[in-house]
Amino acid sequence: MFNQTPPTLYEWRRAASLLVALSLFTATASGQQAAAVAVAPAPTLSEAERTAVAHVRAESIRETTAALSAPEMQGRGTGQAGGERAAQFIAERFRQLGLKPAGERGTYFQTIKFREFQVTPESQFTLDGAPLKMGEEFAALPPHSGDEDLSGRMVFVGFGIQNKTRDDFKNLNLRGKVVVLISGPPRGVTEKEWKKMDAPLLIARNIVMSGAAALVLTNTGTEQTPYAMLADYLMRRQLELDGEEQPPRELPPFVAVSDAAAEKLFAGSGTTYADAFGRANRGEHVSRELKPAAKIKIKFKDARVTGSNVAAVLEGSDPKLKEEAVVYTAHYDAWGAGSDGRVFHGAADNALGVAEMLAVAEAFMKSATTPRRSIIFLAVTGEEHGLYGAEHWTKNPTWKIKQVTANFNFDGMGTEIHGPLRKAVGFGMEHSDLGAVLQSAAQASGIEIVPDPMPEERTFVRSDHYAFVKRGVPALMLLGAPDVSKEKLIELVKEYQKKAYHLPGDTVSESWNWEGPRGLAQLGLVVGMRVANADAMPAWLPSSIYNRERGTNREAPKEP
Repeated sequence: MFNQTPPTLYEWRRAASLLVALSLFTATASGQQAAAVAVAPAPTLSEAERTAVAHVRAESIRETTAALSAPEMQGRGTGQAGGERAAQFIAERFRQLGLKPAGERGTYFQTIKFREFQVTPESQFTLDGAPLKMGEEFAALPPHSGDEDLSGRMVFVGFGIQNKTRDDFKNLNLRGKVVVLISGPPRGVTEKEWKKMDAPLLIARNIVMSGAAALVLTNTGTEQTPYAMLADYLMRRQLELDGEEQPPRELPPFVAVSDAAAEKLFAGSGTTYADAFGRANRGEHVSRELKPAAKIKIKFKDARVTGSNVAAVLEGSDPKLKEEAVVYTAHYDAWGAGSDGRVFHGAADNALGVAEMLAVAEAFMKSATTPRRSIIFLAVTGEEHGLYGAEHWTKNPTWKIKQVTANFNFDGMGTEIHGPLRKAVGFGMEHSDLGAVLQSAAQASGIEIVPDPMPEERTFVRSDHYAFVKRGVPALMLLGAPDVSKEKLIELVKEYQKKAYHLPGDTVSESWNWEGPRGLAQLGLVVGMRVANADAMPAWLPSSIYNRERGTNREAPKEP
């Protein structure tokens, strides 16, 4: 699940890259679609639905989850041998179920080319010749345009604010300097306000366009993402879609440092980092040149690798409606095998989601009735690195995107494994009439639909379904839980984040209750059946900022 990967520091360098390349665009909602159609879902399960949900097997989900998170899968890394092994496993499962290939050239696979890179141990950051420890004290931010080797005097610019009442760049010449900047908003400005102002983008632009040799970011740790966690991500193998526009060669390196390293930057400069940070936070002008001379050398290894989406289809029974399709998605990649020997098994995130999707496929194939519309099952890769598999499929679809009825995505944190399913969250249900379908299906199944327990995490825009949303396809992501309070659900999420999320500890436990995943798969099955058998496609609500025509090829609008 991508929604917790620390995004903030990536935005600094990507923002500067966009501005230097003069490629910043803002999208707006098109409002092309009409009012939502009436789906009229039934408040109880039909006989066909009851028969279908009986075919969802907890044992099937358990076996698939165990197989995909087994040691031989080596964490299912995109572009790694374990990822290819997992893709073959899923394709074979599709074949065994009797599903037709829905990939490229009559196969189950859609090949995607990636650029792989990782910072190497040769990288250095020294102060007057004294080295900082890579990872522990500094980490380079992607993307990387090439090896970089530079030296220069350091300049501290506070928060980099420049307005009518404050100028953190006053009387400073940044050309050829290593610029030290406090990341994040100062006191009195919320994170939401800071991002709404595009402050990171504008500040990075000012620094880059002033000819800085490098940008060093301090204050990089937060309560949810301490510096150590951030550095761990930055030190891992990274992927980008091959062929994406690379950052300009003139873009300087961006480096994040720990608080302890930040203090070393100020050695002999007449103040401490802690004092300068406090004064800058109070609005005082504390910008200055720093005494130590910095030398930064960023080296990385670069390679080209391939990964695969895996797709299968159940052809619909209606002569006309079978040209339209409901798409189920789940990403099968995890963080793979690291160069340090760690393996990120990704049991809850997201072997479990793939297993739930395959259980839905099994139930469809064993049902006596075939849905009117076609059903596509799409296991995507590259999610952990940026939703790349889903983005690639929606831009290069193996089914006409304008005939994709809806998308249902399984991707979570294993909250459903703590007991039988009693509650569920439908991320995005407020944007389309899929919400009414989900609410009715849940009511018929004895499940309570609850609001997003952690809206500040903006989960709706952080997983594979969002690639469909950007192309105008109504979508939902399903998350399940036992009968617990909101506070307990948040506690379960945070416990998982701390102990297992994107870590080697994300493995199957004997304590897992498989009736929870079974219940979530059953709910997803019923919702998909109702949309597949409805007379009309679901539509966006007129009030939604995502209200746009299917097939739209623009970035989604910013959330308010």
